[in-house]
Amino acid sequence: MSSLSGADLAVKGGNPRGVERHSCVGCGAAGFNSANALSRHVARSTNPSCAASIDIATDRARERALARLAEDRAAQQVVGQGHGHSSSASAGICSPAPESLQPGDGSHRDEGRALSPLDGLPQDVIFDDGPWMHEDDELDELDELDAEPDAVHPPSSSSSSSCAEDERDYDVERDQTPTNNEGLEEVRRSHSPARPVSPPDHAGDEDMDAEQEELPGLHGLDEEFLFRDPHVVHFGGRAGAPVTHPDRAASRPFALYEAAMSEELSDDNAYAPFASAMEWHIARWAKQRGPSASSFNEFLSIKGVLDALRLSFKNTKELNKRIDSSLPGRPAFVCHALEVDGERYELWLRDIMQCIRVLFGSPDWAADMLFAPERQYVDETQASRIYGDMNTGEWWWRLQRKLEDQRPGATIIPLILSSDKTQLTMFRNRSCYPLYLTIGNIPKAIRRKPTRQGQLLVGYLPVTRLSHIKKEETRRRAISNLFHTCLRAALAPTCKAASRGEQMSSGDGTVRRCHPVFAAYIGDYPEIVCVAGVKSGECPAGVVDPGSLGEPVPCTQRDLNAILRALNTLQRTGDPLAHVDACKAAGIKPIEDPFWKDLPYVNIYASFPPDILHQLYQGMVKHAIEWTKSAYGDRVIDERFQSLPPNHNLRHFSKGISHLSRVSGTEHQDICRVLLGTILDLRLPGGQSPVRLVRAIRALLDFVYLAQLPAHTSTTLAQLEDSLARFHANKAIFVALGIRDHFNFPKLHSLQHYVTGIKMFGTADGTNTAQSEHLHISLAKDPWRKSNRKDEYPQMTASVVRLEKIHAHTLYISWRLAGRPDLPPMPTAIPHKLHQHVTRYPTHKSLSFAAVESRYGADDFQSLLKEYIVRFKHPELSGRRLANFASVYNLPFRSVSVWHKVKFWNQDPFQRSNAPETLDVIHARPAYRDTQGRVVAGRHDTALVNENGEGGFAGVAGYRVGQVRTIFSLSKKARKIVFKDDPDAPEHFVYLEWFSRFKPRPEANNLFYMVKRSHDADQHRIAAIVPLKSLHRSVHLIPKFGPAKPAEWTSDNVLELCENFYVNSFTDRQTYITVV
Repeated sequence: MSSLSGADLAVKGGNPRGVERHSCVGCGAAGFNSANALSRHVARSTNPSCAASIDIATDRARERALARLAEDRAAQQVVGQGHGHSSSASAGICSPAPESLQPGDGSHRDEGRALSPLDGLPQDVIFDDGPWMHEDDELDELDELDAEPDAVHPPSSSSSSSCAEDERDYDVERDQTPTNNEGLEEVRRSHSPARPVSPPDHAGDEDMDAEQEELPGLHGLDEEFLFRDPHVVHFGGRAGAPVTHPDRAASRPFALYEAAMSEELSDDNAYAPFASAMEWHIARWAKQRGPSASSFNEFLSIKGVLDALRLSFKNTKELNKRIDSSLPGRPAFVCHALEVDGERYELWLRDIMQCIRVLFGSPDWAADMLFAPERQYVDETQASRIYGDMNTGEWWWRLQRKLEDQRPGATIIPLILSSDKTQLTMFRNRSCYPLYLTIGNIPKAIRRKPTRQGQLLVGYLPVTRLSHIKKEETRRRAISNLFHTCLRAALAPTCKAASRGEQMSSGDGTVRRCHPVFAAYIGDYPEIVCVAGVKSGECPAGVVDPGSLGEPVPCTQRDLNAILRALNTLQRTGDPLAHVDACKAAGIKPIEDPFWKDLPYVNIYASFPPDILHQLYQGMVKHAIEWTKSAYGDRVIDERFQSLPPNHNLRHFSKGISHLSRVSGTEHQDICRVLLGTILDLRLPGGQSPVRLVRAIRALLDFVYLAQLPAHTSTTLAQLEDSLARFHANKAIFVALGIRDHFNFPKLHSLQHYVTGIKMFGTADGTNTAQSEHLHISLAKDPWRKSNRKDEYPQMTASVVRLEKIHAHTLYISWRLAGRPDLPPMPTAIPHKLHQHVTRYPTHKSLSFAAVESRYGADDFQSLLKEYIVRFKHPELSGRRLANFASVYNLPFRSVSVWHKVKFWNQDPFQRSNAPETLDVIHARPAYRDTQGRVVAGRHDTALVNENGEGGFAGVAGYRVGQVRTIFSLSKKARKIVFKDDPDAPEHFVYLEWFSRFKPRPEANNLFYMVKRSHDADQHRIAAIVPLKSLHRSVHLIPKFGPAKPAEWTSDNVLELCENFYVNSFTDRQTYITVV
């Protein structure tokens, strides 16, 4: 950098009004009305001369301050001596009183004595800690407080201090630490752009406002009921009652598991049948994470490996034999041969009753099992019902009442089947058709975690197109009959047990009379159509005119009795044509023998719960994205997606979204999080008002997010219906724009059944096909990759069984090592408050105030830190008195420790390991160069701040948005001096810049809250230092783009260049609950 020897950074000049102005010697810029304004200019200037002048200016300013301090002290001593007052008490503490400080504000003026800003406080308050002094007093004594004992202290007033600080960082984020500091300050300044006011509101917005109206629905969404104990009405009687109670030995967890492996048990070796902990961990790694069998064999064959590891198995074959013979058994797969028109097909199935026993009797969730239905209410008035797990729905309650009337003491096991054909290879068209089973007695929070194995693979269905059958109609009918034949074979063993009951033991050893009853089938639309036996394009559950599928008209449930009579026509008459005619009249396809026809207590047309993945994300959200792109054009949408600021919970589409192909449900979910914000302020072609389009997209997104609530009340279900009604009221805009001709497609119609489905089976997050999609990886694709691709199903099924055995033994070993405890019940699935976590070691252990201000844009760091400390120690101070006292408070340290991010996490409530689950992260780091020398822009995320500690879980009351510039902490010694041992003193702090407070209600039409940068009278951003614990979570701001996005706005700088923002309420579900 160039040097400005002999020059002062700021040159003060007079002006006609007597206002002190400042100018920068580095670049010659003038007219700054305050020193802070000049400091901001220097911190963000891209001119190296400006930065080079900082240290010289600091030295000269320091000299001037010392000179003024000496003059002030001399004047005070003269005044004190002239009036007989001793100056010893105030020497080095008091400064001349501001003219504005008058009697009556808590101060007391002694005639003839200079008024101190500390007047009005007792001397024991003033001198309680000792740091009340002018700058540079006793600096030598305070040097040791700058950092921890092992920290290196920077030389005072050195122009190279910033470089010295870089060399002293203790960076735990090594990928963010530049390897070469040369030119880094210039990089940081170039990526801390100037902050102009965002474009003014544009003409044309009047049309948007003209059609605004107060919409009903979401304002004030209250989900606090999730964290209050509900009022529960139990079914009563003997529902779910035990038949026998086990003794103490039999009731402990894993008692049945130990009985099954009694020959292998060892009191001294918890890892039996493996010889040691190392042997067990190697075996588990080989099966769960390891390479192929041949690679593992090659590894074990290396000379000396077996001896070094002391393994009792020499190859994969011996390891597999150990697992197969020594670990307790799992349900085995059996191959069934099926023949269709002379062609042979294989159906691989397990005994479903054994699978049910495994799920019902697992000790892993024994303490959490649901055995009887109940009705939950928000409070004792029973005015608002709560729906959550399956036992809170009406299906279980109604069936329990029917069984209790017949034979009291039944325990219902709701069977939930799901299937989904999946592709195993990108080429050669190799596919697999797994069939999965779970039971409604397992809480949905466990069922939807693949690692908990709350769902079992029941079998592999044949994958065939029956291409040898030439006639298309016959081929489709044959495929449907083959599907039902396979499902009938899978479910046939449950018929007797469903009617009469069968004794089963739960994980705690208690025996109950259980009735496994088919409850629900989960699949995408083609599979549900096949299960229901209806034509494609129709509603599987009910009867509605095909021309009204897209309208909110009543849908009458199909008449099961009439359909059963039609299906029995062939058996009754023996006439195939009569059978076809009867089925056609009943509204179904002429299936020979559907699997559900003879299942007890089953109405298949009331067995299709909501599906978030295929009906919403791969259905309506997919359509909405395409409609939006058609309305505004790919280029405009891509530009706005590219310019959105980053957030931990969002995917940044750096190239837009128009180029995406084969978009997955996860990608549709990522897009819909920001979709609405990208189209606000855009004009439609032809000058049409976009109000109806904005309302339609908002209503649809509201439906998507409300549908995913983990618990519903009567109120939230009404809001769900209201969202769908708002979409229907505004969807005609897409017809007017020529994007659609009609809305008569099944996925839109399926939304009409969500409320009914939730009331019957509990919330939709427990019946989502996304769960079976996840299972494909471990139960289909991975086993196929481990096979030799020839005669793969015997190898795949053996691999699945071994994985299940390894998982069960892992749980058993963990329980043994923990001392055989009773298993605690599962904690709540939704944390009321996320825990915060910063790394043990900071990114920079000791960073000077000047470095914090210049690198992180924390312009008023020192003054605000003084103000925070004074306010914390003396909360009775406020306003001007607080500012006065803070202005003379001397910080007893010169540096702070700085972190670049804070994590928000909660212990995963569905894994009994201690691994935390990161739910959110807030970043606050300056620009840097990566290991390749490339510039990485700085990132300062925005956060939702609990401003006064009054913010709740739902709603924005008490919260305010702030941009986090830096996260820091004081050293232990400095904290002890400043805060003593006050237990309420925070350990970590945040310097942030405020946005405006939330308005009482969100904006009309889009229902987003709008905020803007908060400035003082000098247009200086208003900032504050707050405790880190006041950060609730990150929040995503969407810029108010206007009709045309400014060309200079990018994802890296839009938070600095834009002034007006929409608060994105769709970042994730927790944010939606809070910011709605």
